[in-house]
Amino acid sequence: MVSLLAAEFPAAATKMMPAWPALAMASYYNLACSTIGTAQEVVRELLDLAAEQKFHVWSTAGTVLHGLVVAELGEKAQGLALARQGLADNAATGSSLWVPFYLGFMAKACAGTGEVSEATELLLTALQVAERTGERHFEAELHRFAGECLLAHRHQAQVEAEASFRQAIDVARRQSAKLWELRASISLARLWRDQGKCNEARDLLAPIYGWFTEGFDTPDLEEAKALLQQLKE
Repeated sequence: MVSLLAAEFPAAATKMMPAWPALAMASYYNLACSTIGTAQEVVRELLDLAAEQKFHVWSTAGTVLHGLVVAELGEKAQGLALARQGLADNAATGSSLWVPFYLGFMAKACAGTGEVSEATELLLTALQVAERTGERHFEAELHRFAGECLLAHRHQAQVEAEASFRQAIDVARRQSAKLWELRASISLARLWRDQGKCNEARDLLAPIYGWFTEGFDTPDLEEAKALLQQLKE
């Protein structure tokens, strides 16, 4: 797992942090990597510790993260309600940490329930916050989410979706964010496959897949491998 987010989250980073931010970072990490069961366990630990030691900033962060985990587990309405409450409480503390990440996952959950306008607004706000604060580590995923939302709810919007995926790839490459580049490349390669452009899709996806040397049992690399196999057939 470390190889997927090595550039964004060095493995030793959490060992040098106090317990609250280390647990929050681990929650973020596992949510980003789609290891939702582990994220759920770590978020519970974060919430328990924050409540025990009355650390309000990390309690509000834990509430948002808990809501996002609940939404990823399928209870989207309940998860969104928790995330919105936690985000409001978080804003009251004056903290803007990870807001683009929070809003991106909230947009993903909204798109999953058909709330396309809300999802689009959340993604726009997330990009604006990233621009204002300089917190850009989730920027590529925000563009990818936008493309996936377009395709899911307006299939004829393939040109706009492709533009979003290309933007996601460009941002990821500038940041050397290999996981985000892999995911955006999968999204664009899948779109090109559906358009019959299998050679272009394979030429896009194969190099980024080939960059990885471990973590081949993770969902993203398994998905990339399966897609590459389809593109060869």
